[in-house]
Amino acid sequence: MKIVRRVLGPVQTNVYFVFEETSREGLIIDPADDAEEIVRTAETQGFTPKRILLTHGHFDHITAANEVAAHYRIPIYALLQEEKTLEDPERNGDAQFFRRGISVKPDYFLKDGEELSLLGTIWRVIWTPGHTAGSCCFYLPEKKLLFSGDTLFRASYGRFDLPGGDFSALYRSITERLFSLPDDVVVLPGHMEETTIGFEKRCNPILDF
Repeated sequence: MKIVRRVLGPVQTNVYFVFEETSREGLIIDPADDAEEIVRTAETQGFTPKRILLTHGHFDHITAANEVAAHYRIPIYALLQEEKTLEDPERNGDAQFFRRGISVKPDYFLKDGEELSLLGTIWRVIWTPGHTAGSCCFYLPEKKLLFSGDTLFRASYGRFDLPGGDFSALYRSITERLFSLPDDVVVLPGHMEETTIGFEKRCNPILDF
């Protein structure tokens, strides 16, 4: 399995392209701004996306979702609790920043704890409310990888002052759910560089509260 990261959009969002090098099939996590560049990256890497996974519904993570899904005729997956944020530009931030009417209706709603068999390994859905009501992370236990969206960053954490945000929920999501994972799990966040669970358990400022 290969992972390629592209930083796209006005707030430097990490878009992840994950694919199996033998079958050349894969998926895209959080298709931010610029659908053309996302398609171009998949073509350059030589793989065919089969689905789109969303960690949450903010505009900077979903702007290209509909266009990329239509291009490849593939489904969009998101957590059930994020339905309202995904569909409502007032809640997903588009109305405040760009007013493009961004609204995404997933084809498949995920549930907390659900396990998907993708690219030869298990992907476990972890509901991590706080940044938004339906934020989630994708954990690959066999690969020791966590796609954390905007819940957990390197020495930081997601903001909680937007619609659906809740600091108490975010604190519990990080300290009780994510920090229960093994220390050597590599965290691939929605912005900035990668980190590990062990590093965040020692250094993340959320522990000051």
